Amino acid sequence: MAALNLTIDNFDSEVLKSDKPVLIDFWAPWCGPCQMVLPIIAELAEEITDAKICKVNVDENIELAQRFRVMSIPTLLVVKDGEVVKREVGAKSKEEILSMLK
Repeated sequence: MAALNLTIDNFDSEVLKSDKPVLIDFWAPWCGPCQMVLPIIAELAEEITDAKICKVNVDENIELAQRFRVMSIPTLLVVKDGEVVKREVGAKSKEEILSMLK
């Protein structure tokens, strides 16, 4: 399954009402470190079944970036029960991202 693209329209239903933890990658096409993380996010989306793997293009979804105070990208968030429980800024390895979900 591919990583789910989040927008202001589907964010509440896919993230805040999710019964699974949700990993969100805030990214942009012009961001070099973001491009390094995107293949990892795609891999995780195929491998992980006990969490949702999502991404937010900050250029297209400025409201969501502002709502979560994303100042630098990539920013990775883990949301559980509607609350942000982990936040990391910058490119991370697959192992580092997996550890965020534990």
